[in-house]
Amino acid sequence: MVAHLLRLKLTLLRNGLRRSPWQLVGMAIAGLYALGVVATLVIALVLLRNAGPVTAHTAVVLGGSAAVLGWAVVPVVASATDMTLDPARFTTFAVPMKQLLAGLALGGLIGIPGLATALVSLSTVVTWSRGVLPALAALAGACLGVMTCIVLAKVVTTATVSLAASRRFKDISAIAVMVPLVLLGPIVAGVGRGIPASTGFLPEFALTLSWTPLGAPWSLGGDVASGRPGQAAVKLLVAVAVLGALAWCWKLLLERALVTPPYAGAGKRRGGRLGLFGVLPPTPAGAVMARSLTYWLRDPRYSGSLVVIPLLPVVLAFQGTQTGSYGSLAFLAPVAAFILAWSISADVSYDNTAFALHLATGVRGVADRLGRALACMTFALPVVLVFSVGYAAFTGNWTALPGQLGFSLGILFTGLGLSSVVSARYTVTVPLPGDSPFKKPPGNVGQTLAVQFVGMLVLMVLVLPEAALLVAQAVTGNILFGWLNLAVGTVLGLVLFGAGVRLGGRWLEARGPELLAQVTVNR
Repeated sequence: MVAHLLRLKLTLLRNGLRRSPWQLVGMAIAGLYALGVVATLVIALVLLRNAGPVTAHTAVVLGGSAAVLGWAVVPVVASATDMTLDPARFTTFAVPMKQLLAGLALGGLIGIPGLATALVSLSTVVTWSRGVLPALAALAGACLGVMTCIVLAKVVTTATVSLAASRRFKDISAIAVMVPLVLLGPIVAGVGRGIPASTGFLPEFALTLSWTPLGAPWSLGGDVASGRPGQAAVKLLVAVAVLGALAWCWKLLLERALVTPPYAGAGKRRGGRLGLFGVLPPTPAGAVMARSLTYWLRDPRYSGSLVVIPLLPVVLAFQGTQTGSYGSLAFLAPVAAFILAWSISADVSYDNTAFALHLATGVRGVADRLGRALACMTFALPVVLVFSVGYAAFTGNWTALPGQLGFSLGILFTGLGLSSVVSARYTVTVPLPGDSPFKKPPGNVGQTLAVQFVGMLVLMVLVLPEAALLVAQAVTGNILFGWLNLAVGTVLGLVLFGAGVRLGGRWLEARGPELLAQVTVNR
C-alpha cells in the first residue's frame, strides 16, 4: 500500500506535466533554480569539512533548525499548495492508518522542497566525514531531521485544515506572507550585518538549540566529532522522541480529519445591502467598477498589490541608507504606477468562470474595460499623486515634481489602457478564486511569461516620450521640460488609455466565448 501511494503521487505529478508542455517548462525552470540553491548549500557544507568543529557545528545546527522552522511555518501561510495526496480523498477507502501515514510521509519527499531538503541534509555527512562514527551519527541525524520536517509539516497542515478552510483565514494569511517577501532585502541585509557582530553569541545559541527539537538531530555528528558521545546519545533520544510524538499527533489529527472533514459553509449574511453597487452609478460600467472594487478589497489575489505599495517606500528608503543617497526614491511613484496599472492585465483570467456573468448579461466590451480600469484608477491615482508630492517634499526638490508626476501619470494611464487590451486578448494561468495567491494551477507557464514580458516592453515603448522629457529635464535642469512632461504624460496617457479601452472592448466582444473557454480549461 505504501508503494502504491508513492506510485500514485508520481503518476499524478507526471500527468500534471503532460497536461501542458509549458507546465513542463515551468517545472524545469523551478527545478534549475532549486538546483542552484541546493548546489550552493551543498558546496558550503562540503567546505565546512575543513572548518573547525565549533564553526561547523554552529552552521549545521542553525541551518537545520531554520529548515525545521520553515517546514512548520510555510504550510500555515501557504496551505494546500501541494494536495496531490490530500488525505480527504482517502476517506472512502479503507487504507490502514499505519500504511497511510507511511505513504503520505514518504510522499512528502517527492517534490522539489522534499528532495532539496533531503539532498542538503545528507550533505552534512560530508561535513562530518572526519571519522566513521561522526559520519554515521550525521547520517542518522540527517534522516531524523528530514523526517521531522516532513511530519511536522503534515501535523501543521492537518491541525489547521479546518482553519485553512475558512476564506477569511486564507485571505489574511496570503496577504501576511507578502510582507516579509517584499521586505526580504532589508531583512537579509540586517541579518548579514548582525552575524559578524554576534560571532561570539552564535555558537552558544547553536549549542542551546541543539538540545531542542529544532536542532537536536543536526547536532549528532558534531557532538560525536567533538568527543561528546554521551550528549549525542541523549540528543538522539530527544530527536527520536520528538519524531514519535509528532507521528502520534499526526495520527490522531488525521483520524479526526477523516471522520469529520472540514466544513467551509457560508456564515450568516445580511441581505438588502447593495454595498458599492448602491453607491456607484447604475450603468454597465458602474456595475463592473463596483464588482471590480469588491474584488480589490476582498480578494487576496488583488489586494496583495495594495499591501505591496505601502512597503515600497520602506524598501527604497532602506536602499538609500545603504548607498548614502535617496535618489532611488525618485522611482517610487513610477514603480507604484506600473505595478497597479499592470495588475489588471490578467483580469479576465482572475475572473475564471465568473466571466460568464459578463457574457450572459450582454455587457458591452467598452463598458467592461472601462469599469475595470476605473476601479483600479480609484486608488492608483491618489497613490501616484501622494508618492510624487511626498518625494518632492522629502527631498525639497519641488522643481522635479511636474516631470516626475507627468512620467508617473503617463505610466499609469498608458498601462491601464494596455492592460485593458492584454486581458481581452490573452489568458494566463493564475491562482483560482479562493486559492492562495501562491498556488498556481498547471498551465501555460511559458505563454504567461511571454505575454507579461512582451507587454512590459510595449509599455516601455509607449512611455518613451515622457521618459525622454524626464531625462531632458535632468540633464538641462530646465523646468520647462518638466511642465511639458506633465502635459504630455496626462494628455498622451489619457489618449492611449481611451484607445486601449476601445480596442480591448472590441476584442472582448469578438473573443468573449473563446476567453470563457480558455479560463474554464485553466481550472
